[in-house]
Amino acid sequence: MEDSAAHDAATRLAEAAARLKAGAQPPPEVELETLERMAHARVEVRGARARLTELEADLRALLAGPGAAGSSASIAAVTTVAELPLLASGKVREMYDLGDEILMVASDRVSTYDVVHPTPIPDKGTVLTGLSHFWFERTVHICPNHLVSATEAVPEEVRGRALAVRKLDMVPVECVVRGYITGSGWKDYQATGAVCGIPLPDGLKESERLPSPIFTPATKAELGDHDENVDFERAVEIVGDRELMEELRRLSLALYGFALEHALERGIILADTKFEFGRDQDGRLVLADEVLTPDSSRFWPSEGYEAGRSQPSFDKQIVRDWASGTGWDRRPPAPPLPEDVVERTRGRYLEAYELITGEPFDAWLSRSGTPE
Repeated sequence: MEDSAAHDAATRLAEAAARLKAGAQPPPEVELETLERMAHARVEVRGARARLTELEADLRALLAGPGAAGSSASIAAVTTVAELPLLASGKVREMYDLGDEILMVASDRVSTYDVVHPTPIPDKGTVLTGLSHFWFERTVHICPNHLVSATEAVPEEVRGRALAVRKLDMVPVECVVRGYITGSGWKDYQATGAVCGIPLPDGLKESERLPSPIFTPATKAELGDHDENVDFERAVEIVGDRELMEELRRLSLALYGFALEHALERGIILADTKFEFGRDQDGRLVLADEVLTPDSSRFWPSEGYEAGRSQPSFDKQIVRDWASGTGWDRRPPAPPLPEDVVERTRGRYLEAYELITGEPFDAWLSRSGTPE
């Protein structure tokens, strides 16, 4: 999409939002599917892409009707954080420009099948941020990371759910490590006996621990698309540097091994996880994004674990299970979540935080200066 087309789309969406807020019916040309296509277009201008995403979320909440009125702020991009320039907006996070740094804000939004629901999960963003902070502090001996502060340069209204981080030149692959055979890896194994080109022993059961963790990179998808698993050689082609990919593999496996042992001591199995890396101004490889959270990892309770079946998890599985049983066709708009699903999901996120960190969730709220 050309620059002018992107800005024209944003203008049309803004006009539609104004009409909806005034109580008017949306014109035919801004039916939800049209909005989705416009907002998910591969806009080359970052500011236009962020604006389209923000307006799409706002309109989706309005179109959901009066029952979703209380949650619109939780699924729309935060646009007034200390009047900072918005760099990018995704399904869960917004990025704001702090000059030499970035303000990374985690919302309470929850999505299934890459579609955001109009109902938030209270405290979800704060849990994700608190856990990332926990792991950043404890893995710096393995790899430097982009964390600057959870308080300095972080506006009061988003403390607890935001981190100030360094700007990086991001590596264009996601670094996935699998220690147990599950999810898409289990499907690939059933079909081919391998995962991302890595042969595995015959006879593995679903959720079984692998003989040793495997590094299975993935492409970074555009908003609305799905990540794609690739083999190591394809990742080398994408990055254009074999030595860099070998170092990413080494760091990813080391980080996973450290976190796996910590989690097991706390009664949790870290089945798999995803890392992202970038280079700082000095050319150093740096751990970035969120790290070892329920949104980027698969955490299972070790109590009751048994290979040969799927496992309960400390994440949004409750939402996925509910959504899959509603008859929803997995296309926008996603249905609002019932109160019991929200409360049970919130409970799982809070439980994950407290088990992994060994401290009450309130300790993070206090330490980060989270507003009441």
